[in-house]
Amino acid sequence: MSDALIIPEMNNRAVPRSSGPILTAHLFSKLETKLIELLRSLGPEDWEQQTIAPKWKVKDVAAHLLDTQLRKLSLCRDGYAGQTPSTNSNDDLVEFINRLNHEGVTVYRRLSPALLIQLMEMTSRQSVAYHESLDPFAPALFPVTWAGEKQSANWFDTAREFTERWHHQQQIRLAVGRPGMMTREIYFPVLDCFMRGLPFAYRAQKSPSGTMARFNVSGESGGSWYLYRDNNEWKLSEAPAGEQVSETTIPQEIAWRIFTKGISRETARAQVHVSGDARLGLHILEMVSIIG
Repeated sequence: MSDALIIPEMNNRAVPRSSGPILTAHLFSKLETKLIELLRSLGPEDWEQQTIAPKWKVKDVAAHLLDTQLRKLSLCRDGYAGQTPSTNSNDDLVEFINRLNHEGVTVYRRLSPALLIQLMEMTSRQSVAYHESLDPFAPALFPVTWAGEKQSANWFDTAREFTERWHHQQQIRLAVGRPGMMTREIYFPVLDCFMRGLPFAYRAQKSPSGTMARFNVSGESGGSWYLYRDNNEWKLSEAPAGEQVSETTIPQEIAWRIFTKGISRETARAQVHVSGDARLGLHILEMVSIIG
């Protein structure tokens, strides 16, 4: 790709269009089937392989996937809140969730791999049915806080859950040397969901109104996302709008790791191409599209 900044001739006349919903409920069955197949294929030594999550080995990640699925069904489907957090800030919420995650991993990693898989298989079927039953445009019980939302639609919460299930399975695959799940059908919705955090991640970045930053993920599962400055607010547009001032291209192999704290910024920077305003273009490396 040339270092020259690409500014489409029509940009100054284009009107930003809001990005549409990401519908992923129909994909949960395929994702969960792949997970069960993966776990069944692991040998004893695979379960103790270190993942890119510093505190978690493969079995810890599997335990986390079981724990969070059980908690989601209990709370969102059954309306049962075992613990009600007393939170006054996002930091309090993150601390509470991290504590729950630690407790869940501690409990479920005690199980044998065979029993863990059996429980996962049962819970996954119920989880698939739950997500498929939701009205995607009804209000979700919880907002997607990493995107800065105070109220989210079910489609966004479901897509967020899909990215969680996908990236943790990807961590296991990476740790045990199995092929990743980077087909366009599965991986593009994950990337699209991650990118919905751009306006919130860029909220403190200043640029003149009418400017646009373009973000590309290269590879067959990638795409382009456009961040448009409208007065004092950044908005995500599904098409170019305004005057393009930067363009950032990230290889699809590391995109998910950037947004889930699975790679250092220095390592990622060496593989990311930026033209135009580097300050603006590289700020994406600070974006985290998960809680914690």
